[in-house]
Amino acid sequence: MIGWAWRIALLALVLITLPAGAQPVDEGARLDDLLVGEMAQLQVQTRSVPDVAFDGADGTPMTLGAFAGKYVLVNFWAHWCTPCREEMPHLSDLQAEMGGEAFEVVTIAVGGNRAGTMESFLEEVGARNLPLHTDPGGDLSGAMGVLALPVSVLINPDGQEIARFQGAADWASPEALELVRYLIKK
Repeated sequence: MIGWAWRIALLALVLITLPAGAQPVDEGARLDDLLVGEMAQLQVQTRSVPDVAFDGADGTPMTLGAFAGKYVLVNFWAHWCTPCREEMPHLSDLQAEMGGEAFEVVTIAVGGNRAGTMESFLEEVGARNLPLHTDPGGDLSGAMGVLALPVSVLINPDGQEIARFQGAADWASPEALELVRYLIKK
């Protein structure tokens, strides 16, 4: 587990190196009251999501534009990432509880993650309902300013990033579920 001092240093590095243009978003103003508990660590901001391809679960190139029209929680992870081991079951639970026409959890493995290794990892941690998308060259994660794993990025139906969480989170917590319910009004 990364200590608080390291998290702050990493956050400062991320904020310095992220693309310019982050600004408050209308959704952010509405989210402030919901950012409690662990969700208080969400960095609320708005920026365009780059139109950079990654490999879909079937190996076909795709972009995040494929998820337009719904809220999406994009999670960048890797099978060797220890905090990812803790987080993936929570993401699986969030998808099981809230996934549907208005919301989806989209997991994207960064780097050299082989399909068999990813499947074994997800099976072992009990996250069987998450997609096996990959970003083998790190093109999308790099364009989105991902410097360490895991990172979760919340994207609105218009395809804009509205918040991000650096590190592992309990996405099945009451606070996270309330946040998603509020966004999709479920």
